[in-house]
Amino acid sequence: MLTYKVMYKYLDDSVHAEVLDFPGVISCGADLEEARRMLAGALVDMAETNLLHGEPLPLPDPDSSDPDADLEEPIHLLLKASSRVILVPQETAP
Repeated sequence: MLTYKVMYKYLDDSVHAEVLDFPGVISCGADLEEARRMLAGALVDMAETNLLHGEPLPLPDPDSSDPDADLEEPIHLLLKASSRVILVPQETAP
């Protein structure tokens, strides 16, 4: 499990959300609950993209902070290992 740091900024009609120590992971929602849910999905998508491209995941930085944030909290990325099996039909000899 990796623990990153999230910031939320309340706007007039939405909540901006960003993982401070994982560049590119941003989202928004109509309220805090939706912003949290959307950001969690964005974090998983970005982590999977990095791994599929053979790129490392950024190391969490517990000291990261944004002075403009209205709220900061941790977010946990749980990694699961799996294997992919592809069945390829064999040509049968006549």
